[in-house]
Amino acid sequence: MRTEEMALLTHDTLLLPEGRIEIRVVDPAYLSMIAEVLKLHYPLVFGMSRANNDLPCYEMATQCEIIDFNLLDDDDSLGIVLQGKQRVHILSAAKRRDGVWISRTLACNNWQQEPINGEFELISAALEQFYQVNPDLFGLYDNDVHLEDASWVSQRWLEVLPLYNKDKLRLLNQPNCHKTMHFVLELIKSHASTKSY
Repeated sequence: MRTEEMALLTHDTLLLPEGRIEIRVVDPAYLSMIAEVLKLHYPLVFGMSRANNDLPCYEMATQCEIIDFNLLDDDDSLGIVLQGKQRVHILSAAKRRDGVWISRTLACNNWQQEPINGEFELISAALEQFYQVNPDLFGLYDNDVHLEDASWVSQRWLEVLPLYNKDKLRLLNQPNCHKTMHFVLELIKSHASTKSY
């Protein structure tokens, strides 16, 4: 298996394949790193921040691409929209003199698409409702949503649920989305039962 060098962007949120996130880049070193990525000098990988460790993020991360960007008027920072592509394992990372991290990565298997059916359709319907309540997040997808795909729906829930990162990683390290689907379904059911009188 071939390893690859990638520019590393860390954040306190999770981005998974086919997911989208908008972040603000202020640091001049990272603005210049984004320029390098856009010039195809490096692929870009996005990882969840982690303190007190050799790596600046968790080992499981997502290679992504910049699908939109704009200058933000208030402070000349750059708003970029990232789309997750491929799960990768970060083997090592080194900090350049300018403070930017460059990582050595190895591709991992993405979860395979599979139809969502039976009682699990509830987690798809709940995600649709979540997007109605959070139009800014929904707007990132330009109607490119896949509520019929169990893997897509599961990963979007992992991105937005307020869980500890270690719990998200435990689910992410599964070979498919089944454990995540069961977990989210139980959450929704327990939430519904506490609201019924």
